[in-house]
This record gives sequence, structure tokens and C-alpha cells, in this order.
Amino acid sequence: MVETLTLAEHLDALRGALVAFARYADRAGLDARVPTTPDWTVRQLVAHQGMVHRWAASLVRGEQIDPDAVERDGRSSADPLDWLRDGAIEVVQAIHDAPDDLDAVVFLRDAPPAKRFWARRQCHETTMHAVDALSAALGRYPKADDTWIEPALALDGIDELLTGFITRSKSRLRSEEPMTILVDPTDSERRWLVRVGDQPAVTERLDPGAALDDEADVVLTGPAVALYLTLWNRSDEVAPEGAWDIWTEGSPIRW
Repeated sequence: MVETLTLAEHLDALRGALVAFARYADRAGLDARVPTTPDWTVRQLVAHQGMVHRWAASLVRGEQIDPDAVERDGRSSADPLDWLRDGAIEVVQAIHDAPDDLDAVVFLRDAPPAKRFWARRQCHETTMHAVDALSAALGRYPKADDTWIEPALALDGIDELLTGFITRSKSRLRSEEPMTILVDPTDSERRWLVRVGDQPAVTERLDPGAALDDEADVVLTGPAVALYLTLWNRSDEVAPEGAWDIWTEGSPIRW
């Protein structure tokens, strides 16, 4: 596990994402459709995120809740944005209060210890769904310059996705013919090489300046924030070099 942000930085970024989420959700209106998650309205998006915050807080505290019931509460709330804020406060407080050696479930590969894991996971969960709210306010997929996201946060989110999510056995990212995907931010020395085949993907963090044995089949390059949005399927700003359908079909993360 390569840690690029501290616990405090993840929690600060979570709070910043929550502020952006509420701002853009209010601007779009609760009945607006969400271009980046087209099956949802803003109200449904808010209810989902507020449920995830409360679910994560319950896991950190060693409790159990009924996620479906919580999400229904969010959808029927008289003030969904206040309800969203309450859930964010709850999960931040739960993580802050947890012991450093927290014993709680984690579900990604190459994960940091549980307390750090949940701060990181909820940071990027909230950031991506705040981007969804932004897309509703814009009426389109956002571009990097539309967002508040800093490159350091984007690089951390890219790493979580490439090393933690798509390498799981349940990931649907597969290819009958083995292939490689190079993720190469133009504003950082960090790079990742993803090997995709008929088994779970394998991601290698490349050393700065390291040469590849062979040319990658797909090269995704651009500023870190644009890559972050593209890899999480929230933007079409970066055009990859090579066939990209395998990623857009196999990488989406579903609850």
C-alpha cells in the first residue's frame, strides 16, 4: 500500500466534497436527472450517498443498519440536503473517534489499515458522487476544470481504483486476449500498468522513469484530475490511445 494522503487530508477532502455536493445538488434541483448516473435523479443520488455515509459509520462503530431502510428515509426526507450533511458528519466523527488499530471490515485489495481505509474510501466515494451532482447542475459530463479537485487527491483516487477495486475477484474487467493499459498522468511521475486477461486484473505501480518491456495496448494520458474522472467513468475529456470499450464496460463500480 502506497499512502499519498494523510488521514486528516482524506477527512478534509471528504468535507470539501460534501460542501461541493450540497452546492451542486441545490443548484440542479432534487428532480434533475444526473448525466453521469442516468438512472438517478438528484434526490436518489443524495439518498444513496447519505445511506453510504451512515452504513460506513455503522461498520466503523461495529454496528449494523438496514441500508435499504436508510436510503428510503433519505428519499422521503423533508430536507434531503440537511439529511445528507448529517450523514457526512456522522461518518467523519465515527472515523475520527475510532482507535488507530480499528478492527473493522475492509473490502479492497492492497488496503491500508481499517481506520485509514474508511477515511480514504469515503473521501473518494463522496468526491465521485459530488461530481455526479456537478454533472446534474451542468447538464453534461464535467471536465477537470469544472471541479474543485486537486491533483494530489486525484492521484490517490486513481491508485485506489487501479490497485484496490479492479484487481478484486469480483471485478468484471476481463479480456479474452491479454492486454495492458498504461495510466500516465502528465503532471506527476506516478504511473500504473494494468494487465487485463481472463483472470482478475493485476496493477503494477511503476517506478519513476521505468521503461516498459513492451508498448502498452492502451495508453491513457492527461492531467491527473482528468484521468481520475475518466477512470471513474465521470468524464469523456481524455481520449485514450487504443480500444477503451473494455474499460467502460468492465470497470464501473456498483453498490
